[in-house]
Amino acid sequence: MCARTALRNSFWSIPPAGVFIALIVISLTFLGLVVLFSASQAMHSDPTVLLRKQLIWLVVASLSGGFAMIVNLAALRDYAYILAGGAVLLLVLVLIPGIGVTVNGAQRWIDCGPMRLQVSEIGKLGLLFMMAHYLAANRRNLDDPLRGFIVPCGMLAVICGLIIIEPDFGTAFLCGAVGGIMLYLAGLRLKFLIPTAIAALTFFSVAVYHDPVRLQRITSFLDVEGNRTDSSYQLWQGILAFGAGGVQGVGLGVGRQQMSFLPEAHTDFIFAIVGEELGLVFTLGVVVLFMTLFFVGVLQLKRAPDLYQYLLIMGALLFVTLQALINIGVVTGCLPTKGMSLPFISYGGSNLVFMFVLTGIILNGFRSWELPALWRQREL
Repeated sequence: MCARTALRNSFWSIPPAGVFIALIVISLTFLGLVVLFSASQAMHSDPTVLLRKQLIWLVVASLSGGFAMIVNLAALRDYAYILAGGAVLLLVLVLIPGIGVTVNGAQRWIDCGPMRLQVSEIGKLGLLFMMAHYLAANRRNLDDPLRGFIVPCGMLAVICGLIIIEPDFGTAFLCGAVGGIMLYLAGLRLKFLIPTAIAALTFFSVAVYHDPVRLQRITSFLDVEGNRTDSSYQLWQGILAFGAGGVQGVGLGVGRQQMSFLPEAHTDFIFAIVGEELGLVFTLGVVVLFMTLFFVGVLQLKRAPDLYQYLLIMGALLFVTLQALINIGVVTGCLPTKGMSLPFISYGGSNLVFMFVLTGIILNGFRSWELPALWRQREL
């Protein structure tokens, strides 16, 4: 009885590192709700419209993240290929006219009645579980050109290729980066990995070159001021928002850029609104919180009982922090413009749910790693 009681208590307990990460996520989410309310004032006659929608999504995200935190990750591993297959099926269905919904020239959503599902988020989740399971199951065959190189790279190429076709170059790049890092951490030999990375980047560059919209974003990025009234208008307005905010910010609700000056102020460029209204202290605070989340998570990876959970949690950390890095780099003018949400802060249901699921997976790993060694399975 005592053993069962201890096991039940440990099932729900979260170690200090997990509590710290949970507090970071809660802080970022709360900041997002506050800034979203401010950024949406000029968009609707009722400024609470987007806030109420985001709160509904937050409930869904919290339930999804809570489930991800308590599910048995070892048991879920048996369904990794089913999850990946479902993700591939959705990525194919979204390309079919009449099923996929086109917004701003990109066919990335499936209409599910009262909501739209961005299927690339499901693709990320399928990729995460598929790569972690396959690489852990074949960890002794990574020197085999077929099983250790061609098969996992082929899996990664299918997901990234379907996402590029939508087109969504940024998400495809993110998936490729996370998948490549997982391959490296699993032990794939560099003589395979380096030429593959070079070939993938070459293919990506050629695809960008032959896509007029993406190519224009690159050329505009190289001369932001010269194109500030045309293709670099959004980025230029974001830079103006940071400049207007200065160190202390102009104050919540006082910013001007969301008043029809800055497109997508509530989604991709919400970080610029943080800079304008709350100033340098809060923008640096957001960066520090994401960095802290990553490093606290990495420090806990030494407790992972097997390669599968190590890669799964590491992949989840990379998806959160690399997406944040790309968004912040775009909004501050360090990277070419790309429509990618800032995790936990930007408006959008699919990404919020996905980020909470990733957080739940991370906390799940931390919680289960606290169990005594006799109560958890270990690979031999």
